[in-house]
Amino acid sequence: MTIKKERTFVIIKPDGVQRSLVGEIISRFERTGLKIVAMKFGYADEEKCWQHYSKDDAWFESKGQITIKSREENGLPITKPAIEYGKDIIRSLVKYMTCSPVVFMVLEGNKAVQIVKKLVGGTEPLTSDVGTIRGDYTLDSYELSNIDERAVRNLIHCSDKAEEAEREIKLWMNGDDIANYNLIAHKILYDINLDGIKE
Repeated sequence: MTIKKERTFVIIKPDGVQRSLVGEIISRFERTGLKIVAMKFGYADEEKCWQHYSKDDAWFESKGQITIKSREENGLPITKPAIEYGKDIIRSLVKYMTCSPVVFMVLEGNKAVQIVKKLVGGTEPLTSDVGTIRGDYTLDSYELSNIDERAVRNLIHCSDKAEEAEREIKLWMNGDDIANYNLIAHKILYDINLDGIKE
């Protein structure tokens, strides 16, 4: 895999589908010059969601401690150990990800993982930069989702690293789902001499 063909994985989540933002989100990726090499529309499988969010006990514990702190600050009761609050984060994510159809995508291009992360913005919509997908199209926050005991509604999942993208693509896509093809627009991006532009 050359640098020009790095791949990343994206899921447009249920709130993105239900709010009819699929076209807007896809167009943000396409306008950057990324190439769509796979796309599927359908329901996320519950078991695959657990594999997708593959977390260990240390992660559950640390996230659970954050939830406990938030609940204390908001005068809410603490009814279980931190690790269970941490597991509740994934339970609520799985419930959220399986409640409606989603769009699965593989995008390809130079530094695709970093480009998509930049376009998507930070995980929490409230603190995502203006100009990012999350910053422009939603206003949910960790605090509100903790109070409501649900997953944060942030429109989209994107891979954090190239290795993670590879794992997620194998989890959600079959080899036949990915199309290898030339995109004419890539001539502008990648052809060193722009051969053939002049008549």
